[in-house]
Amino acid sequence: MQQIQDRNDVNKMVLTFYGEIRKDKVLGPIFNTAIAEEKWPEHLEKLTDFWYSNLFGARTFKGNPVQAHVKTDNMMNNTMGPEHFERWLAIWFSTIDTLFDCELAERAKQVAFNIAQRQLMIVQSAR
Repeated sequence: MQQIQDRNDVNKMVLTFYGEIRKDKVLGPIFNTAIAEEKWPEHLEKLTDFWYSNLFGARTFKGNPVQAHVKTDNMMNNTMGPEHFERWLAIWFSTIDTLFDCELAERAKQVAFNIAQRQLMIVQSAR
């Protein structure tokens, strides 16, 4: 296992994670409905920017994750619940544990945990 040292490592983490998400029985249908096939490369770059910004303090991310999650929940008839965010976290933690073993990897897990809690609360209150 290795350290998360740069944007390439973050990109590896994002590509591996979303590769699993897209195949997942619970989350795959949500993500594959919300994001058109031809939009995935652009979306993965944006997600890499998001995580690179969160882990390295760079200001590379431009987007509104809150709005995106509320929109997706609406598209899914307001059915996104705790089980979806828990599954997302489980896959995220597993991906990180498989690829990396370092302090920054633990930070990525903590940030994801905080994001999942916040996004769930926002999605549910937006209904």
